[in-house]
Amino acid sequence: MSLLPPLEAEAKRASLRLDQSIARKDVVFLLDGSDGTRNGFPAMRDFVQKVVEKLTVEENRDRVSVVQYSRESEAHFYLNTYTTKEDVVDTVRGLRHKGGRPLNTGAALQYVRDNVFIASSGSRRLEGVPQILILLNGGRSFDNVDTPASALKELGVLVFGIGTRSSDSRELQKISYDPSYALSVSEFTDLPNVQQQLLSSQAPRRDVVFLLDGSDGTRSGFPAMRDFVQRVVETLGVDENRDRVAVVQYSRDPAAQFYLNTYTTKGEILNTVRGLRHKGGRPLNTGAALQYVRDNVFTVSSGSRRIEGVPQLLILLSGGRSFDNVDTPASALKELGVLIFGIGTRSSDSRELQRISHDPSYALSVSDFTDLPNIQQQLLSSPHISTDVVFLVDGSDGTRNGFPAMRDFVQRVVGKLNVGGDKDRVSVVQYGRDQEVHFYLNTYTTKEDILDTVRSLRHRGGRPLNTGAALQYVRDNVFTASSGSRSQEGVPQMLILLSGGRSSDNVDIPASALKESGVLIFGIGTRNSSREVQRIATDPSFSQSVSEFTDLPSVQEQFFSSLITVQVEATPITPTVIGKKNMAPRRDVVFLLDGSDGTRSGFPAMRDFVQRVVETLGVDENRDRVAVVQYSRDPAAQFYLNTYTTKGEILNTVRGLRHKGGRPLNTGAALQYVRDNVFTVSSGSRRIEGVPQLLILLSGGRSFDNVDTPASALKELGVLIFGIGTRSSDSRELQRISHDPSYALSVSDFTDLPNIQQQLLSSVEAVDVVFLVDGSDGTRNGFPAMRDFVQRVVGKLNVGGDKDRVSVVQYGRDQEVHFYLNTYTTKEDILDTVRSLRHRGGRPLNTGAALQYVRDNVFTASSGSRSQEGVPQMLILLSGGRSSDNVDIPASALKESGVLIFGIGTRNSSREVQRIATDPSFSQSVSEFTDLPSVQEHHVNIFSVLFLKLLVDQSIARKDVVFLLDGSDGTRNGFPAMRDFVQKVVEKLTVEENRDRVSVVQYSRESEAHFYLNTYTTKEDVVDTVRGLRHKGGRPLNTGAALQYVRDNVFIASSGSRRLEGVPQILILLNGGRSFDNVDTPASALKELGVLVFGIGTRSSDSRELQKISYDPSYALSVSEFTDLPNVQQQLLSAMSTVIVQVTTMTPTVIPTILGKKNMVLISSI
Repeated sequence: MSLLPPLEAEAKRASLRLDQSIARKDVVFLLDGSDGTRNGFPAMRDFVQKVVEKLTVEENRDRVSVVQYSRESEAHFYLNTYTTKEDVVDTVRGLRHKGGRPLNTGAALQYVRDNVFIASSGSRRLEGVPQILILLNGGRSFDNVDTPASALKELGVLVFGIGTRSSDSRELQKISYDPSYALSVSEFTDLPNVQQQLLSSQAPRRDVVFLLDGSDGTRSGFPAMRDFVQRVVETLGVDENRDRVAVVQYSRDPAAQFYLNTYTTKGEILNTVRGLRHKGGRPLNTGAALQYVRDNVFTVSSGSRRIEGVPQLLILLSGGRSFDNVDTPASALKELGVLIFGIGTRSSDSRELQRISHDPSYALSVSDFTDLPNIQQQLLSSPHISTDVVFLVDGSDGTRNGFPAMRDFVQRVVGKLNVGGDKDRVSVVQYGRDQEVHFYLNTYTTKEDILDTVRSLRHRGGRPLNTGAALQYVRDNVFTASSGSRSQEGVPQMLILLSGGRSSDNVDIPASALKESGVLIFGIGTRNSSREVQRIATDPSFSQSVSEFTDLPSVQEQFFSSLITVQVEATPITPTVIGKKNMAPRRDVVFLLDGSDGTRSGFPAMRDFVQRVVETLGVDENRDRVAVVQYSRDPAAQFYLNTYTTKGEILNTVRGLRHKGGRPLNTGAALQYVRDNVFTVSSGSRRIEGVPQLLILLSGGRSFDNVDTPASALKELGVLIFGIGTRSSDSRELQRISHDPSYALSVSDFTDLPNIQQQLLSSVEAVDVVFLVDGSDGTRNGFPAMRDFVQRVVGKLNVGGDKDRVSVVQYGRDQEVHFYLNTYTTKEDILDTVRSLRHRGGRPLNTGAALQYVRDNVFTASSGSRSQEGVPQMLILLSGGRSSDNVDIPASALKESGVLIFGIGTRNSSREVQRIATDPSFSQSVSEFTDLPSVQEHHVNIFSVLFLKLLVDQSIARKDVVFLLDGSDGTRNGFPAMRDFVQKVVEKLTVEENRDRVSVVQYSRESEAHFYLNTYTTKEDVVDTVRGLRHKGGRPLNTGAALQYVRDNVFIASSGSRRLEGVPQILILLNGGRSFDNVDTPASALKELGVLVFGIGTRSSDSRELQKISYDPSYALSVSEFTDLPNVQQQLLSAMSTVIVQVTTMTPTVIPTILGKKNMVLISSI
C-alpha cells in the first residue's frame, strides 16, 4: 500500500519557487589545509566524497565547489566547473594537502564570498537557490573572522562549521549561520559520526499521525485498520530526522498509543502497531479526538516539527458519525497547516468526513474496513487537482510543416487531463504576428468538445513571430475571470508554450508579468528557439527542446510527468493559504524592560503595559510569539520566543514578574544580548522564515554604555525597534536606538503608559478610510449602534486634507455614497454628517456589488483616494447578513489593488466577513450590532496602532535611485540631453526621506558624486541641483572604476542606501562609449549586492558591454544619440516598476522570498 505519493505531493510547500529552491543547492566545501590538519586531511577528503555521493549533482540541480586554505585560499574547482557527480568525486579523490601557516579562516571566508558565491563562478544566489558553505576547520584562526562571517550571512549563505577539539568552538559558533549549525568531532577521523546530522537538514521529512476509530462499532474492522497503518508505515523513511509517526485511538476519549518522538526506527513502530488492541467504548467523539491531536500531538513537546516547516499529515479512519461537533476542531487543525485525509465506511457520515478533510476530494470511502486495500488506486489518483491550462501555439510561417505534430501533442496532453467545469479547464491560442483565441477556459466543459475543436485547427501562418505580444495577450485576455480563469480561487494557472523560432519582440517583460501573476510557464522549443523558451519558462527545467516538432512524441512522457509533478507541487497546503495571499499574521515580539534601580516604582505599570499588548496578540506557536527580557547591569531572559505557545501561559508569567534591580543601566549590552540570544533560531525566532521581528524597549534612564553599535546590529538583522521612555530617559538616545526617530515615544512616567495611545495615533502616517455600512432591512435595529461605531473610530483619526481622509457608503440592494474621501477636510464636518445618517432599508443584501462599487467609484483619485501616492487604503465593512451575490471576486479585486479590508459581522454574517477580510484575524464578530462597543477597544488598542504605523511605512513603495552619467570628452554635446533626462525621470519619482531617494554621480577617468542618497529630501532640491550640473570632461572612460565607486561609496548605509531594509536599489547608467577598463567584476559585484542596473547607451557605446553591465540583457536600452533619450523614458519607467515589484523583498535572508506584492500581515486590527 503506498499512500505517500498523494501525501508527499500534497504536503509540499505552497510556493513553487520555494519548492524548486529546496530541490537545488549550491554547496561549497572550505577545507582547512594548514600544517595542523596534515594527518586528518584524508578523512576530510573522504567526508566530502560521502556528502557529494548523497547530492544530485547536475547543472540544474546541485552544484559543488571545493576550496582549501591555510595562509591563502585556493579554489580546486568552482560551482560551474563540473556538472556530473563522477567528475566532482574524481577530483576530490585527487586532492592533496596544501600545508602552510598561519591559519587565516577570516581571509578564507572573505575569499569564498568574493570569488565563489558569485554568478561568474556558478552561484545561483540571485535565482533564489540556497547557498551552503560547509567549513571543516582544525584550529583557531590567526585573523578576525567576525566581519567576513557576517558578510556571508548578509549574502544569505548558510554556513555549517565542523571543528575538532583543536578548534575554537566559540569561533566556530560565530562563523556558523546559527550556533546550532556548529558541529564538533574529536578528530577528523570521526567525521562519519556527524555526516547524517549534517545531511538531515536536506532530507524530505513528514510528521504523520494516524487517528483510529476504536469505538464499539469498529471491533470487527480493527485488524484491517491496523494492517493498513502497517502498510503505510512500510512506505515511509522513518528516522528522527526524516519521517515521524504517531498513532492515536479514540472512542469516547482519545488515547495516544505513541507520539511523534516516541520511536525513531520503523521496526519499533511496526512492532507497536502489530500489538495494538481495540479500545472499545461509546459514544464516538471525533471532534474531541481532533482537538486532542491538535493540542497534544501536533506540538513541539510531542515531536512535531511544524514550526520547522515539516509537513503535518493526519490520516483519520472513522467508522461512524460523530456524537460531538467536528467543525471547530477540524478548522483549528487546518489553520495550523495540518493536511487531513479522511477514510470512512458506509457507516460513516460522508458529509462529515468531507468537512473534516483538507478538501472534500481528500475524503475517501470503503464499504467496510476490510476493503482498505482496494482504495490504493483511488488514493494514488486522488485528490485530483483542478488546473487551468492554456496552450500557446506558434502558428507562424516557420511552423507550417510541424503544425500537425503540435496539434497532435495538444490532443495527447488534453487526453491526460480531467476536463470539467469544476475540474481541469483548457484554452488554445495560436499566434504569429498577432493572436487568435480558438477557445477560452470557459468555452467547453467536456473533453470531447475540446478534442473535436483541436482536431480541426488550421495553421494560420504570418510573420514576424511576436512571442512577447502573445504572452502579454494571454495574460490580459485569457488568464482572466471573465475568460474562465479561476486564479482568484487558488486554482493553479499553467501556460504551455510551443514556439518554433526566435521572437522579433521582447519576451522578458511579459514573461515576468505572467510569472508575477502566478502563472506557471512550460515551454517546448526547437533548435531555433530553445534558449529563448528557457528564459520564458518558470524555470529552465520546465522547458524541453526538440530538433523539429515532429519529434514531440519523444518528449511527451517526460513533459507530462513534469507537468503533473509541478501541478501537484503548486497546490496550496491549506485552502486559506493561496500563493502569496492570506498568510496568517505572524510576529516575533520581544519586550526589553529596564529593571534597574531607577524604575522600581514604575515597574508595575511596565508589567501592565506588557499584559495589555499581549492581550491584543494572536499567540500561538505558528502565529505570534513573545519573549520578555529584563535588564539593568546585566540582561536576563524571563522567557524566550519558544518558551510558551499560549497567551494564558505568557500572561501568567508576566503577572508574576519581579523587579530585577541593579545598576548601572547598560542598555547597549542588553540590545546586544537580545540580538545574540533571543532573535536566534534556537530561541524561537523565525527571522529566516521572513516573520517580522519586533523589539519594544521600555527604558527609564540614560544608558551607561554605548548603544549605537548594538542598535545598528539589530537593525541590520531586520529587527524593528520601538523605544518608549520617560522624562528620565535620554530622548536622543532613544531616537537613535529606534527604527526611526518617530518610533521613539515618550511618557512623563511609566504610570502614564496608557495615555500614549493618542500620541501613537497622531504619529501614524495618513490613511484613506472607507466605511461600508450594511443599511438593508435586516440591520434596522442595529443601525444606530453602527453609526455610533463609525463616530468613535473617526474620533480617533487625525482628519485633514494631507492627513487622514474618510468616506462613508451605505448599501443594501444598491449603494449610496454619503460622502467621498475628498468631500470633507475636518473631523467636525464628518462627525456632523455621520450623526445625521438615516437607515436606507432595502433587500436583498448585495455585498459583492457594494465591494465592487467602492473599488470602482470610491478608491479612485477623482474621489480623493491617494493610493497612487502610497497612502494606505483601508475598508471597514459592517455587514449584518449573508450576501445574495458573490463576494469572493470583488473582495479579491480590492485586495489585489492593495486595499486592507477589516470586517465586523454578526452571527448571520461572520463567516462571509472572514472571507472578505484581508485575513481572518482582521475580522470581528458580535451577536448583534448593539454589542459593537465591546469590540471598539479591540479596534483601537495601542499595539494595533504601532503595527499600523509599521504597515504604513512598509506598504509604501520606496526606491534608492542612482544615476551614473558618462561625463567624458565624448559626451560633451549630449550632456544637456542627459541632464534633461535625469530631471524628467526624477519628476516621476516621489522624493522624500522615507520614499524615493536619488543620487547623481558623473565619471570619466575618475568618478565624482554630485550628491548622495541622503543629501536631499525634496524633489525641488534634487531638480535644482541637476539643472546646475556641468559637464566634467576627461578621458579615458573608466566605466568599470565608476561602477566600483558607486558600489563602495554610494550604495552604502552612510550615504543613505536602505539596501539592508529591503528597499530596491537601482542604478541608471547613461553611457556614450566603450570602457577603457574592465567592467565585468564591478558589474557582478553590484548584482551580487542586489542592485538593479539599467544601461542606456548610444551608437558609440559597446552594446555587448552594456548588456553585461545591466542586471539582465533586456535591461540594456539603446538610442541613436542622447537627444533621443525621451523615446526610451517610458520604457525605462515601465521596466523599473516591473522589476521593483520582483525585487521588493530581496533581503539578505536565507529562505528565498516569494517575490511580488508585499504581504499585509503586520496588524491585527485598526
